[in-house]
Amino acid sequence: MTRSSGLLSGGSLVAAGMVGMNVAVYGLTIVAARSLEPRDLGALTALMGVLLMGNVMSLGLQASSARRLAVHPEDRATIIGTVARVAPIIALGTGLVGGLVTVALAEPLRLPSLWPAVLTGATLAPLTMMGAAAGVAQGTERWRMLTAIYLGGGLGRLVFGVGALMIETSVTSAMIGIAIGAWVPVLVGLPLLRGRSTDARSTSRRPFVREAVLGSHALLAYFVLSNLDALLARIVLDPHDSGLYASGLILSKAAVFFPQFVSIVVFPLLARDETSRSRHLAAGAVAGLGAMAVLVTALLPELALILVGGDQYAEVAGRLWMFALAGSCLAVVHLLVYDALARHAHGVAVAVWSAVATLSAAVLLLDLGITGLILTVAGIAAVLAVVVMVAPSPSAAPGPARDRVQY
Repeated sequence: MTRSSGLLSGGSLVAAGMVGMNVAVYGLTIVAARSLEPRDLGALTALMGVLLMGNVMSLGLQASSARRLAVHPEDRATIIGTVARVAPIIALGTGLVGGLVTVALAEPLRLPSLWPAVLTGATLAPLTMMGAAAGVAQGTERWRMLTAIYLGGGLGRLVFGVGALMIETSVTSAMIGIAIGAWVPVLVGLPLLRGRSTDARSTSRRPFVREAVLGSHALLAYFVLSNLDALLARIVLDPHDSGLYASGLILSKAAVFFPQFVSIVVFPLLARDETSRSRHLAAGAVAGLGAMAVLVTALLPELALILVGGDQYAEVAGRLWMFALAGSCLAVVHLLVYDALARHAHGVAVAVWSAVATLSAAVLLLDLGITGLILTVAGIAAVLAVVVMVAPSPSAAPGPARDRVQY
């Protein structure tokens, strides 16, 4: 099989796995919406937001593991041994910090008790371990295993979360099921973390931990940027318009999510490529998928309206293509952030945080309305993509020499 056909095959598998994972998570959301009272659903949704933010440590661990394995395949056993040693420590720390932070937020979030907050921390620990296993699968280009891990993550949450809600309809019960389900992808990927090399015991863990933390910081900046407009819309728009904006965001998030399989599949290639050719091709592929989404939305607004809530949101139908445009621009930024992590160029976080500050200032200081807000998001994301694409990366050394002895 040629590399191009392998990438296409891997892309199809990973895309299917990511779609399956998100459909399963959406399924749990639907069941919870039908089972819980509105106040409890609001609490559960808030906790899902905490998990989303806390999961950046898992994504950073995945990116660091995948990059090192892609750049140094000859040292696979040593790298996997280091990942296997470090991942449980990072997972435990992430779980403890996440739990403590959520406990501190229990009153503002109006949680029914402290148990859902504690269970949020308990969920973050296996989610972080999942990132380690996914990183090994991604870095060694074992796409079937990576797909199985993604599917395990979604189905585990769906099966155990729904099962827990059937036993008792409460936020605490739902979080117990979600916490248990988070271990399913860990069990699926556990064989990838076995077979440690004896050399890993004498290898310093600090460079790897530092890279994982820096990568998580860059991904956190991206997640803040890609979700900030939802919060700002709630602040600056009246309740009716903020509801319309929220419906449009469904399409925007779909445009952000759909091309992300490209970032996952080409990541090892980006890490090995000493030129910018792979980055340009991958960015072009993501931009092309985004252009198709914008075009289809512009030509078929009635169909897009069905996907975002139906006729009650008809006022926003003519502007849905703008939401698709904003999501597509953010999808390109997602690809470029992963490209920066692949090249060990963590300075990209500065550019992303600058975009966050610019968006916040623009929305809070100007009276934009729905159209102005979504076009501002699209414009800032597009400018950020161009800046990251053309700016030099002084922190990224060329080629496999970047960390020859630091695992």
